[in-house]
Amino acid sequence: MTVIKSIILAGGSGTRLWPLSREMYPKQFLKFGNASLFQETVLRCLDISDISEIFVVTNEAQKFFVIGQIEEIGYSIPPENVLIEPEGKNTLPAIFFGMRIIENKYGRSVVGIFSSDHVLDRAAMQTIASAEYLASDYLVTFGVVPVFPHTGYGYIKPSEACGPGYRVSEFREKPNRETAEKYIQEGCLWNSGMFLFDTELFFDEVKKYAPSVFTCFENGNDINEIYSCVDKISVDYGIMEKSYRVAVVKLEQKWSDLGNFAAIYDEFEKDPVGNVVHECDPLMLNSDGNLVYSSCGKLVSLIDVKDMVIVDTSDALLVCPKSSSQKVKDIVSTLKDRNDERAYIGQTVYRPWGTYTLLEVSPEHKIKNITVLPDHKLSLQLHYHRSEHWVVVKGMACVEVSGQQFFLRPGESTFISAGEKHRLSNPGKIPLEIIEVQLGELVDEADIVRFDDVYGRS
Repeated sequence: MTVIKSIILAGGSGTRLWPLSREMYPKQFLKFGNASLFQETVLRCLDISDISEIFVVTNEAQKFFVIGQIEEIGYSIPPENVLIEPEGKNTLPAIFFGMRIIENKYGRSVVGIFSSDHVLDRAAMQTIASAEYLASDYLVTFGVVPVFPHTGYGYIKPSEACGPGYRVSEFREKPNRETAEKYIQEGCLWNSGMFLFDTELFFDEVKKYAPSVFTCFENGNDINEIYSCVDKISVDYGIMEKSYRVAVVKLEQKWSDLGNFAAIYDEFEKDPVGNVVHECDPLMLNSDGNLVYSSCGKLVSLIDVKDMVIVDTSDALLVCPKSSSQKVKDIVSTLKDRNDERAYIGQTVYRPWGTYTLLEVSPEHKIKNITVLPDHKLSLQLHYHRSEHWVVVKGMACVEVSGQQFFLRPGESTFISAGEKHRLSNPGKIPLEIIEVQLGELVDEADIVRFDDVYGRS
């Protein structure tokens, strides 16, 4: 086992694959197969790091996805290795946060930096590990050998050789197609956004080229104070494009950042006429070259439609040409401007204790299907503006209301008045499923007062 530590950047706003991904459920946690993109990233990191040497930088809302999805693949990450940013400040503060924790724990270290939402051939980890000794002299990045002139990636121009890599001559922004073709002819590489940093060299270069970031971390007493001070800045703009000690190592393996639906189409297997279909049943297709995703079991029919993206979820329908799929984030921006919750959550919402699916809603009522995982419990809470009626569908519920505890089985129910402290738990070995009917003048997640929560939520 090599001594490389790993940092996985697992924030994300869920904008580029909306409505599949949402701010509360970004694309790294989506599963297009047996494992999510985040889980695949963790498994790759285990090729170069022990689970105790993997650190994940994320936010409070996604903390429990990180812990739960790692447990789902059979591992347990130390809780202190899940680093919570108070707010997203781009990649340089996130990386500095992780690097500082690692140096404090292990001393001088070599650290791999990985995005949690990329597709990468696992064999690439051998190439990454082989560049370890290069990191003592250079900030090492990894450039993917292009297979076509991609306009959605930045490019890196290598110069003279240095060990297993090359000195970097220039970083180049995302080009148009003609310029991308020129870059490839010049031997440029796709900028993968993966790095290998020696902690000592990294801190020296940040101090030199992004001194405000360095000062905020050095002078701050806690992470909230630090993040209130530090600027939003990417690691590329902050140090990589300015430092004279940067090297790039070529990756020949398959890589994609799955940055939009067109990239998903390119990644997955096509049917005989060129369609990519995911979880869509029933389906009628008389078209070709489309990406179709349906999670609602509705009949999706396409006639004389070509090169389109059709994403049909329970609360949103997206139809656009594949060539325009990078504009999806504009829809999300519009929804946020309108304070529309569909920018942030879907009808199924994930919580550390399980999930709930919104079945029906009006200003005065809300109906949910709630699933609580075995040995999990919701917070002890009350609502000032609504009552709740629970009916057990499957499993056994342990219910606490105003200090009294009792059990409910399938078909049994209970009523909780506004103002009563209550808690729902699943003491069983199978998932607990209930139907919850909320009635009142305010049926909103904001009307929750928590008194005790095993997951540390306030």
